Amino acid sequence: MSLHRDTVFIVDDDASVRDSLSLLLSLRGYATATFGSAEDFLAAVRPEWRGCVVLDIRMPGMSGLELQRCLREGSPKLPAIVITAHGDVAAARQAFLADAVDFIEKPFDGDQLLRAIDQALAGVQAATDAKPSTPGRAAHDVLSARERDVMRLMIKGLHNRRIAEELGISHRTVEVHKARVMEKLGVSNVIELVRLVDEGRG
Repeated sequence: MSLHRDTVFIVDDDASVRDSLSLLLSLRGYATATFGSAEDFLAAVRPEWRGCVVLDIRMPGMSGLELQRCLREGSPKLPAIVITAHGDVAAARQAFLADAVDFIEKPFDGDQLLRAIDQALAGVQAATDAKPSTPGRAAHDVLSARERDVMRLMIKGLHNRRIAEELGISHRTVEVHKARVMEKLGVSNVIELVRLVDEGRG
């Protein structure tokens, strides 16, 4: 998927919410892209994407807060704006601890969301000035900290459920990180991964 710079990525399992937000933002001149689940977004995201993510907390499968953690640990660094119909203090605290730009309860004022998006996009430029990672170079440079943790346990031969237990994350999140490790390093199986890592140590 080829996207313009400074895109607002909308991740919500409610199609009507995705459509209404996309229309609102498009009318205000923003480039948008919509996804029905966190997994769909993570499967599509590319390191060169730039912008921010507007995400719902409660979605089937991976939650919005889990997605926010992935965004914080991965590449690209996309700031998140959390929207929810089920806001509570604990969820808001968790979102802000993971550096959410804002935590907005539905139904919300469109102007409030637009202000949050403008704030998020204003901070994007500095992050994109850093030189891009080069696939095929050292895994330490290409992967996020959590992806390196998952890779280390993959190389040890641990299965997904054991990796999830070791790292204190969900089985589904492990699957997402494994897929991104393989994609970023350009390998298709664990044997190729082990070979690549061994060559890097040589």
